[in-house]
Amino acid sequence: MDSVRMDKWLWAARFFKTRALAAERCAMGRVVSGSAVAKASRDVRVGDKLRVKTAGGEFEIEVLGLSSVRGPTAKAQELYRETEESKAMRAKVEEARKLMPEFQVPVGRPSKKQRRDIQKWRGR
Repeated sequence: MDSVRMDKWLWAARFFKTRALAAERCAMGRVVSGSAVAKASRDVRVGDKLRVKTAGGEFEIEVLGLSSVRGPTAKAQELYRETEESKAMRAKVEEARKLMPEFQVPVGRPSKKQRRDIQKWRGR
């Protein structure tokens, strides 16, 4: 086997939970191969450089192996190598996310003071 479909490989490498999700993300432009947006039917070969955006962050990877079947996580992680820059960037984004203040949704109707603050904020 010298190539595998992009959606199958992303599913086998455990970037996405289902193959349909992998194909959808390819269609949305969340997977870039080289400098071009990758379609789900594009072939992946050993040595390809991919940029994959998931809920877990943005990964820049190099393909080391091919598989069209989903296996254990340890086996899936042997299919690719993430660049050091990508690891550092994801750690930086995660740290920034932890430092952001959490937004609390108010419960019930606003009090008189809160209502005035809302109106002032809206510029009324």
